[in-house]
Amino acid sequence: MSDKIMTIKEVAVLLKIKEKTAYRLVAEGKIPGFKVGGSWRFDRQDLENWIKMKKADNVKR
Repeated sequence: MSDKIMTIKEVAVLLKIKEKTAYRLVAEGKIPGFKVGGSWRFDRQDLENWIKMKKADNVKR
């Protein structure tokens, strides 16, 4: 289960962005995440689905 839920740091590494950018994107609702005790957490499957959607959107353009 632990590898299914990711921290902001792990998401930043996965997306190859800075942590600050990851915080901004999740706060703006641009990437899927949820808060646990004031800290952002991410479901890996939700992120993978989000990435697939973004890739599909780019192909349509």
